[in-house]
Amino acid sequence: MPEPDAWTELLGAPDVPRLTLVLGGARSGKSRLAERLTVAATDRTPTYIATAQAWDDEMRERIAQHQADRGGDWVTIEAPHDLDEAIVSADRDTPTLVDCLTLWLSNRMLAEADLTTETADLLGALSARIAPTVLVSNETGLGIVPDTPLGRRFRDAQGILNQRVAAAADCVVFTAAGLPLVVKRP
Repeated sequence: MPEPDAWTELLGAPDVPRLTLVLGGARSGKSRLAERLTVAATDRTPTYIATAQAWDDEMRERIAQHQADRGGDWVTIEAPHDLDEAIVSADRDTPTLVDCLTLWLSNRMLAEADLTTETADLLGALSARIAPTVLVSNETGLGIVPDTPLGRRFRDAQGILNQRVAAAADCVVFTAAGLPLVVKRP
C-alpha cells in the first residue's frame, strides 16, 4: 500500500508535511495526486473525508467513480457540512485526505452559514492534527467572471478560503493537466 517515493518525487525529500493543500481546476488531477500522497504517508489504512452530496444521478456516478478509483483501503467519513467535527473525529495519528474544500464551501454557502466562523473552526481542527493531512480544493479564480451574484460570491469565498488554508499549510501544490507544481515547500 505505501508508496515511499511519492513525497520524495514531489518535494525532493522523503519528509511528509503535516498539512498539504492540493489546488487545481476541474479534472486537473488534484484528487488522484492527493490520494497518492495520503497513501504514501502511511502503512496504515488512511482516512478519507468526503464532502460531496449526491443530489442527482450524475453526482452519484462521480462519487462512485471516485470510490472505485481509490479502492476500498480507506476509512471514509461523510462530512458535507460539519467538516471541522469530522477532522476532529478522525484518528489524529492516521493520515487523512479531505476531498474537497470546494464542495464543502458550496454546501455551507447554500446553508447560509457564517463562513468566517466556519473557516476559523476548520483551521482550528486542522491545527490539532498530528498525522499528515492533505486537502483538495479547486482554484476558481482562473476562469471567467461568473454571471450571477451567487457565483461571484462563491468565487470570492473560495479564493479567501484557499488563501487562509494555504497560509496555514506546510506545503501547497498546484496541479494542471495531471502535473504537480509545488508552490510552497515545507
